[in-house]
Amino acid sequence: MGRDNKQGQSSNKGSLPQTPKNQKIAPNKVSEEFSQEFMELINSVSQNQNNKKKK
Repeated sequence: MGRDNKQGQSSNKGSLPQTPKNQKIAPNKVSEEFSQEFMELINSVSQNQNNKKKK
């Protein structure tokens, strides 16, 4: 027989994971961060499509 797989309440349930200070984004810069990430994604997808067309 195995051990009891009781799923009780965790002591960490109410807390959020800690984020290092150097990775935090100011609230007024969040939309700018999203815009940069979307542009990087769009650029990488378009580069991949261009590379496939050349082959």
